[in-house]
Amino acid sequence: MTASGNRGPYAKTAAVRRRVLEACVDAFGETGFYGATMKDLARRAGISHTGLLHHFPRKEDLLLGVLALRDERGTEFLQSAKVLDPAADPVETLNGMIAVIVDNELRPGLMELHCVVSGEATSADHPAHAYYADRYRNLRRFYAETFAALAERGLPPSIDPPILATMTVSLINGLQAQWLFDRDTVRVETAIRQFFRAVIPGLPT
Repeated sequence: MTASGNRGPYAKTAAVRRRVLEACVDAFGETGFYGATMKDLARRAGISHTGLLHHFPRKEDLLLGVLALRDERGTEFLQSAKVLDPAADPVETLNGMIAVIVDNELRPGLMELHCVVSGEATSADHPAHAYYADRYRNLRRFYAETFAALAERGLPPSIDPPILATMTVSLINGLQAQWLFDRDTVRVETAIRQFFRAVIPGLPT
């Protein structure tokens, strides 16, 4: 059998896995990791319980797959905006990250997933604990490096870059949670831009 002849089954398997993960985004966002059952997840995905176990033997596998899907979407957006380019201007990098946050509002299911599961994952025995610990560590480093680069370009923050990075990640998380409660009033992008202008005098954002 030729390589092209193998594409059908593989493509079908990939499509099924993708459909399952999409269904899990909503389920985990609504009930958290512990509140969702494998049978409910199978029902949402339109697949048998046995079929679900064939693709994802453990609920932990589903959660990690969903988190990987979330990261995949975010990375694709960042790459399209050239935010991940090491040579990118730090002002444009901040604008690109804000664009990602705004794009997240178009996918409230993923935002709900993040808010619910990241809260659960503070427990050390949660299956996503290591994932979120690494994610927040990397985000703090990314923002700290961006703020340091701004200082080198003549736009020094009024707060030490590592501390400002921690404050920025906390602000974004809090704003996203508030937006989920009150989407008509909370303006995530406006709040973030005003915060940056307040702590980085002269920032053209």
